[in-house]
Amino acid sequence: MSILFRLAILIATAAAVATPSLAADPDWNTVGNALGKAGSSQPGGVYRVGLPRTDLKVSLDGVALKPGFALGGWVAFEPMGDQAMLMGDIVLTQDEVNPVMKKLEDGGIEVTALHNHLLRAEPMTLFMHVFAQGDPVTIATALHAALALSKTPLENTPPAQATTQQIDFDTAAVDQAVRYKGKANGGVYQFSIPRAEPIKEDGMVVPEAMGSAIAINFQPTGGGKAAITGDFVLAATEVNPVIKAMQDNGIEITALHSHMLNEEPRMFFMHFWANDAAQKLAKGLRAALDNVAVKKS
Repeated sequence: MSILFRLAILIATAAAVATPSLAADPDWNTVGNALGKAGSSQPGGVYRVGLPRTDLKVSLDGVALKPGFALGGWVAFEPMGDQAMLMGDIVLTQDEVNPVMKKLEDGGIEVTALHNHLLRAEPMTLFMHVFAQGDPVTIATALHAALALSKTPLENTPPAQATTQQIDFDTAAVDQAVRYKGKANGGVYQFSIPRAEPIKEDGMVVPEAMGSAIAINFQPTGGGKAAITGDFVLAATEVNPVIKAMQDNGIEITALHSHMLNEEPRMFFMHFWANDAAQKLAKGLRAALDNVAVKKS
């Protein structure tokens, strides 16, 4: 065996030892099957499953709330090699809360928050945030067992036809006022606005698809008006300036709370409500955003 050939073998062997093999991402189809509902891949390798409460008929101040406007539960998996980190926000009725919570805890899934998002909504809905790390199929199986104790729809349904879900206010004017581009989704006009700096949970970056971005939803209510809700993701120093900006513009603050337990930096989530001229509300939301460290559009 020549010296050059031996040297080539030694180099190849050293490279194989020095470079660990990368574990493949989880099989998301298997995860979706275990959960009982398929999701979709999002930026950052996240697998997100929507869990809207299409079975509920909820109204607030005479406005019938669309599922994608204020009843849009979800869970999302971020890959960690062949394992995953789970985060989610599950929409529950009052009588579903404790059975679901106990089943989640029994299945090794942590509950990190339980709260309202809106005031005066009938029937009242509560929002339960969840967290887990480990084998994604095991986590999805435990989630399915917990959700089975609620009436959360798990069947896969085709998306609604866009032609039947019109946005009847001036979306271009709203975009201009907010200074971000929204998108129509099931009769709701939505904004997702990331913060300037990343948020981490247990050392892992929490992508936008896992709830780290500011969410703003507009639901048309006729005559150029819209109802608005969503949540602002805020540092402690931003909370009260945003409250003042919202209230100065006729936007009601309906909840202020945490969603996570170990995030860095510490974040607060502020929910809101109003029903008025869409462009007026967009300007009020922009005034609030001027007090928040967000990425430039």
